[in-house]
Amino acid sequence: MPPLLRRAVPLAFILLGLTLAASGAEYFVSPTGRDTNTGTRQSPFLTLERARDEVRAQRTLRKIFAAEGHTIWLRGGTYPLARTFELGPRDAGVPAAPLVISACEGETVRLTGGLPVPVAAFQPVRATAVLARLPAESRGHVLVADLRALGVTDFGKHRQFGHGLPVIPSPMELLWNDTALTLARYPNEGAILMGEVIDPGSMPRNGDYSNRPGRFKYTDPRHARWARAADVWLQGYFHHGYADDKIRVAAIDPTKQEITLASPHLYALGSGENFNAYVALNLLEELDQPGEWYVDATAGQLYLWPPGDLGAARIVATILEEPLIALENTTDCQLRNLIIEDGRGLGVYIEGGARNRVTGCTIRNLGTVGVMLGQGARQDNPPAVDDYLGTAVSRDVGSFHAHLYRNTTWERNAGRDHRIEHCDIYNTGSGGIILGGGSKKNLTPGNNTVSDCRIHEFSRRNKSGAAGVVVDGCGNHVTHCEIFDGDLQAIIVHGNEHLFDFNRIHHVARNSNDASAWYLGRDPSDQGNVVRANFFSDVGRPDRKWTMGVYCDDATCGVLIEQNVFLRVASYGSVYSNGGHDITVRNNIFIGGYGPAFLLKSMWYDFAIDSYTYYFGPKGIYTKRLTQAVDIRTPPYSTRYPGLRDWLDLLPDGQTYVGMRPRRNTFSENVLVKFEETFRLVGQHAQCDYGDNYLTNADPGFVNAAALDFRLQDDSPVFKALPKFSRIPFGEIGPRP
Repeated sequence: MPPLLRRAVPLAFILLGLTLAASGAEYFVSPTGRDTNTGTRQSPFLTLERARDEVRAQRTLRKIFAAEGHTIWLRGGTYPLARTFELGPRDAGVPAAPLVISACEGETVRLTGGLPVPVAAFQPVRATAVLARLPAESRGHVLVADLRALGVTDFGKHRQFGHGLPVIPSPMELLWNDTALTLARYPNEGAILMGEVIDPGSMPRNGDYSNRPGRFKYTDPRHARWARAADVWLQGYFHHGYADDKIRVAAIDPTKQEITLASPHLYALGSGENFNAYVALNLLEELDQPGEWYVDATAGQLYLWPPGDLGAARIVATILEEPLIALENTTDCQLRNLIIEDGRGLGVYIEGGARNRVTGCTIRNLGTVGVMLGQGARQDNPPAVDDYLGTAVSRDVGSFHAHLYRNTTWERNAGRDHRIEHCDIYNTGSGGIILGGGSKKNLTPGNNTVSDCRIHEFSRRNKSGAAGVVVDGCGNHVTHCEIFDGDLQAIIVHGNEHLFDFNRIHHVARNSNDASAWYLGRDPSDQGNVVRANFFSDVGRPDRKWTMGVYCDDATCGVLIEQNVFLRVASYGSVYSNGGHDITVRNNIFIGGYGPAFLLKSMWYDFAIDSYTYYFGPKGIYTKRLTQAVDIRTPPYSTRYPGLRDWLDLLPDGQTYVGMRPRRNTFSENVLVKFEETFRLVGQHAQCDYGDNYLTNADPGFVNAAALDFRLQDDSPVFKALPKFSRIPFGEIGPRP
């Protein structure tokens, strides 16, 4: 099918859906309407709830369901949400007659969980005690507003969060003309390197719950300024480059130049790496540049250095902690062309049901995740962290990552055949989209799709686990998206037979270590995943020694990586396999990476040589995951993945296992341009079959490399050197109009 015709098909279906919906009943809502009105264009309702309830009443009264669709048209303006807007079983449509909630054509509709802060509320700071705390350069610029006088009494609380801890709603945040402002911090750019660790504190990751906080030397004399400040927080990487944390400061000792934290870090404190660094947050003493702000929660006072013309500003404080919108156990409901913004928690939550769509929406300025399909989890057994079973809960991320780590076949009731499409999702605190669906246990697909979305700036609060898209379950699809500006992963994968194709992924894993653009790990039964026809660029950076492009971690097996382009990707392998089997890397183009194009490590004969019983022993995580969570020796796994059946068998020595020795890995028909190191095998029994590959330090005939057009010209020498090399559909990568 020609490209233009292919791109016209989805649009045709969208127009068909709107035509069908428009043929049914229509209701109108306006910020100037009244809920006592009739809901016509001339007499609109005021609230979404009133329009939804009218649809329910008319369906009951007129007995219409399959014959007519319903459309709720929102006139332009802002709709404050004091609670979650809910759609449930009573709101279900059918494929030919969905319930559509849409902005009127050409009008801007905002659904907001925030509260406007009037410009007139801001006054010059006159309190002597406050002026004494402010930096000298900010006096005369910082203004104050009394939030309590505006009815704001819930400012939220700063709480510890990070790797292994539950995802939690943010405290109140401040928006200026739809851009999140910066909570007063130091330094304004970059981070502070940790000094010598005096006491690493207890290590919860190893079961030490004595709750002994760590203590370390600080390296910047500015800390002395904060010795008397209350509620100071540090956020950074306090040991490993993948394990972020936000921890409260208990004490600062300017004499000894030491910081004592209020609670331990998951892995205890460590220093000496260039990523062992942090920023200090929530400091009136550091409100020293335009765009910074601070709330004195005790007095209810908001301090702000305006970043522009105050008179022309739209200032909003986030209030709502619950999801702005929830679709639960409903079908054929569609949200179209809405701005969903300014909450402390989730934007859109979808649980159960089928064929729901979020189309053409802007989802932004949220404390946790933009869109979540399926349940999260509640931590029931504190102080355990990172590896525990919680309780499945609705409308909350919580301990999603920890619970899924322990219960790999958890079916989160994400529904099926949902689509998140043509959306712009950005400035979220803890990730862009969590996409569940299907059954890993039974290998049945969910067919949930993220398509043609731009997802960026998605790790403003959490770093670890806060990917542009997190996928779990079986048989889901991420396609034609652009994902960028994230501290760690762009995509995190759990489960089986997901497809990732035609995505543009760039500028991720830039401020961390042991991070990547695409990640899957620690469960060899997570098979059948395909990474095809994506463009990865600017992943990691040369001074971070352990970053990857496609990261197949800790015995990941059965991944097909083909027809991708990798440009300036990663220091430890544009593609990296950590002890995996059946990793196929073929027909890709690798250009100027920071490290080898392909690196494969035999981990149990390298760094994990003394810990293989942790993985393979009677209580090992692989034993549990391959014989209890699923059974690789019985259907459907034994028939779908026959190469996995002997993975836990003992080798002739009677001590080591088949799965410890990588096998059936291939790297062939690839093009490598300007690589100092092309391949690397690490550890005994590291295995990869290298077929024909084309290596060159010259341009192999790109159409326009300077303009990032990496299509190959017809006369490229690649086609002569590699007769089996098939053209990469580079022009189709990324979001479609």
